[in-house]
Amino acid sequence: MLIEHGGVRLLTDPLLRGGVAHLRRRTPDPAVPEDVDAVLLSHLHYDHLDVPSLRRLGSPRIVAPRGAGEFLLRAGFHRVDELVSGERTAIGDLNVQAVPAVHADRRRPGGGPRAQPLGYVISGEREIYFAGDTDLFDGMAELRGLDLALLPVAGYAPRLGPGHMDAGRAAEAAALMRPRVAVPIHWGTFSPVTSRLGPWFTDPPRKFAAQVAELAPEVEVRVLAPGDSTEL
Repeated sequence: MLIEHGGVRLLTDPLLRGGVAHLRRRTPDPAVPEDVDAVLLSHLHYDHLDVPSLRRLGSPRIVAPRGAGEFLLRAGFHRVDELVSGERTAIGDLNVQAVPAVHADRRRPGGGPRAQPLGYVISGEREIYFAGDTDLFDGMAELRGLDLALLPVAGYAPRLGPGHMDAGRAAEAAALMRPRVAVPIHWGTFSPVTSRLGPWFTDPPRKFAAQVAELAPEVEVRVLAPGDSTEL
């Protein structure tokens, strides 16, 4: 997601190429955003921290979970702010606060660097929550008052393992937080090379919207296809 707020441009977990590991992009490759003030990285997994994509941005300032800094330094990135949940940093006139996320903390299964995944609340004239990859957690109810929540509603395969939300669990998250607007993310973009696409790939945002309408009808859901944008 490219977030433009208060004259600041923030990019979340950029994966700007046609594939990574066993995953392939099923939508056109995005243009590389220009004049990005900072990148917010939620966790270390290959589809969220993609070194070649970060290099396409030049030498960006990066906000990342504590423990990611050494890995990023070795990859050639020298402007890294490491945060743990509850800590904040300023980017222009915006305040960025790290909040919890429930997700696997290693770069790869069974090995690699570790860093506890995060979400971020971006505060200026409006408050925006980027969840990263997470499952439901009790503290979500404390995030009330948001103008916008960017919530993952699926993954790159039909079955989701621990640390993810499907459409139903993401709708429960929206009901806990009651943001003014919710946008479902993390769907309809990448899938394994051998995977056959089907309703699991395209239907999650529609299911999310329908369940939010039942659980929290005051929350406006805006479904954006990959490449689309909206304005608050």
